Amino acid sequence: MEQATTLDIRERHIVTGRYLKDIVFAANDGIVTTFAVVAGTVGADLSLAVILIIGFSSMIADGFSMAGGNFLGTRSEKDFYRKEEQEEYREIKEIPERERQEVRDILIEKGYSGVELEQMVALISGNEKFWVEFMMLEELKLYSPEDESPSRNAAITFASFVIAGAIPLIPYVVFGQRASFLTASIFSGAALFVVGALRAYFSPRSAFALGLEMLVVGGIAAAIAYGIGFMLQALI
Repeated sequence: MEQATTLDIRERHIVTGRYLKDIVFAANDGIVTTFAVVAGTVGADLSLAVILIIGFSSMIADGFSMAGGNFLGTRSEKDFYRKEEQEEYREIKEIPERERQEVRDILIEKGYSGVELEQMVALISGNEKFWVEFMMLEELKLYSPEDESPSRNAAITFASFVIAGAIPLIPYVVFGQRASFLTASIFSGAALFVVGALRAYFSPRSAFALGLEMLVVGGIAAAIAYGIGFMLQALI
């Protein structure tokens, strides 16, 4: 019972980690993208209305674009896997001896030999479904994406991007003209650090190091955007 419980926890950890990855990276992009827009408009000395209009429109458009990319990418991955899977089924039916030899070669590389090797080959090739799964993983290095949902992944990406991307705009919504770029920077920096630290869930590195890393990367992006806005304002 204890072993089963441990395995269940491990499986939930992997599944959660898969979704958390989409959430974290979409959130990171949302914060960096929106804050870069805010930094650019502030650097160009534009009005509060312009900051909010450009900030929110950019956030929604970029979030939709990122979600659409995730949706199409996941569908393409599933289609590619199915295409290769069909090809493996065809090869097993039409050229089974060559496919058995490929299984044998793979097992030899893993250290099997003699009677044990032939038993393994017979065991794998005796179950067509497992045989195909074995070839997909060991020969083609493809993992089954069947449990991936394009629409769910897209929705998670969009929601994470928009929710996190709204953080740099919160001071301007709440405080209006009284909001300062410093306040927006503090909000964005704190959000970047927290989101970056969440990556520790699927990384061996410390949460502090990961949070600091994302804060630095986001800060550099914002500094570049601010500088460009400032220069363009001066030129125009």
